[in-house]
Amino acid sequence: MPLQDYRPMMERCSNCLNCRWVPFDKLKSLRFGENCPSVCYYGFGTYSARGRFQLGQSVLDGEVDESEAVGDIIHSCLACGACDVSCKVCRYNLEPLAHNLALKEEAVSRGWVKPAHRAIMEGLRTEQTMLPGRRKADRTAWQEGLGLKDVFQEKAEVLFFPGCKYAYEEDLREKTRGMVRLLKKAGVDLGVLGSAEACCGGRAADMGYADEARERVAANCRACGKAGVTTVVTPCADCLHAFKRQYAEAGATFEVLHVTEYLERLVATGALALPGRIPMTVTYHDPCKLGRQGEPYEAWNGVEKKIRNQIHTWDPKRPRYNGAYGVYDAPRRLLEAIDGVRLVEMERIREYSWCCGASGGCEAAEPEFSAWTASERVTEARATGAAAIATACPWCKGRLGTAVDENGDAMPVVDIVDLVLQAAGEVQA
Repeated sequence: MPLQDYRPMMERCSNCLNCRWVPFDKLKSLRFGENCPSVCYYGFGTYSARGRFQLGQSVLDGEVDESEAVGDIIHSCLACGACDVSCKVCRYNLEPLAHNLALKEEAVSRGWVKPAHRAIMEGLRTEQTMLPGRRKADRTAWQEGLGLKDVFQEKAEVLFFPGCKYAYEEDLREKTRGMVRLLKKAGVDLGVLGSAEACCGGRAADMGYADEARERVAANCRACGKAGVTTVVTPCADCLHAFKRQYAEAGATFEVLHVTEYLERLVATGALALPGRIPMTVTYHDPCKLGRQGEPYEAWNGVEKKIRNQIHTWDPKRPRYNGAYGVYDAPRRLLEAIDGVRLVEMERIREYSWCCGASGGCEAAEPEFSAWTASERVTEARATGAAAIATACPWCKGRLGTAVDENGDAMPVVDIVDLVLQAAGEVQA
């Protein structure tokens, strides 16, 4: 929806500031009780979801200068959705995350953009990837020699969609190939989009570039429809969110699974064995897009109304995305299935997980803020006594892997798929 459609929400936010905190019944300590990295780092109310509602209203009413400072505030949102799930503990009639994205879209339409985002978006427009400097012609290099089906030429049970990072980055490419080998070894009939493979567009939407995101959604929906795709498996949390929510909203009907969900299915049915032992204590970081934003899309077509001209409601009842039904259990069950791996949890987990700092375009445009956010998570992880952080998102792994805790110490970060490949004997320790 355009920003002006959120005006009723702007006006009825009660300024409770639940958007800043983990819900109190989930609070385990003051040290790790905060929720929104943006307001915690910048220390001013405008950076909270409540402040952004007020800022949105001021933008619509022409009460703010069209300045670089306003754009900086708007684009400092990680689009992590933490404010959204905390708000919905007690409110049913606000959508902080959707509003924040609409505010970013409005900023982009007014030319309030971050210089660091220009190169990223130019890469999406010309080479169909969010990774600057990469060429579309090189995207399929990871597929060579794997014997994968081209789904436009022959049907496949599962479409494997790696996402930009797994397709391009050299330090991830062998892992991508390892995933494919492991899935094929378990008997999965895999296919790829071949030369039609391109960015999902999810991160463009998080940065406020809605038109470019919609273009990618439409193009990929056409490709998947033409190929008759029924199931998509991806190792990228951002791609999972885009396919499950944005693509479903655009009419896509295929099943979407994260690779940890699919691998966990294979392990549970006995199709995949993990005989190797890995003696390691890990703590699991829930990626925002896989966890609280990984809920399935529910179609809704209704109207807003008031009961006795006071209580806001919708007719019919509207879906309430509160993060509770994201992908949480499959990654944890995979870790528990590996002999020797011991899982210890951080204080902020599942839908209340603290963001790694890589999302919303902030890693490129606000590097100090992004690094601080990651540092907070590493500090929280170290407090568990774990030897390493495990996660299921390449963006999270990259951001946390370059961060240090509050004492300046780094902590090893592993992808769950790395551990699965090792336990399955596909790679050496």
